[in-house]
Amino acid sequence: MARSGKLDKVDWRILQELQNDARITNVELARRAGISPPPCLRRVRALEEAGLIEGYRAVLSSDKLGFEVTMFAMIGLHSQAESDLVAFDEYVSAAPIVREVYMLSGEIDFLLKCVAHDIHAVQDFVGQLTALPNVANVKTRLMLRATKYEPGVPVELVDPEMDGG
Repeated sequence: MARSGKLDKVDWRILQELQNDARITNVELARRAGISPPPCLRRVRALEEAGLIEGYRAVLSSDKLGFEVTMFAMIGLHSQAESDLVAFDEYVSAAPIVREVYMLSGEIDFLLKCVAHDIHAVQDFVGQLTALPNVANVKTRLMLRATKYEPGVPVELVDPEMDGG
């Protein structure tokens, strides 16, 4: 990171390049960012230490690995007391079938993204959810096709010349 603690144009470029390809070498990253490798590595480490880079992951092919069903579950709870929200969140977060959990405002309390080998695994999980005492309703939607998958943040929308960058 820049010495001032704010992100400069080079930091934003590093973030964008790493988000696009986390396997990029430091030498190539430095070249694309327009700096030499040693300061590039220092900047990456500073971005990691500041918590701006939370981790690095491989994106796996669910289809090729035999996970044929992606389901979204919208859950309404009877009680939205903090202890009940936390208890439900802990329950679903511990389930391997659940890949993403979002607490929402409005009539839906939680949105879950679930990935399973087959529809039977999804049905079993939905049965477990509906049996929970605080679950008022469960609405599910099966994914037919993913038309865009771009995790992360839209770094390209940041103008590093502005104060926000």
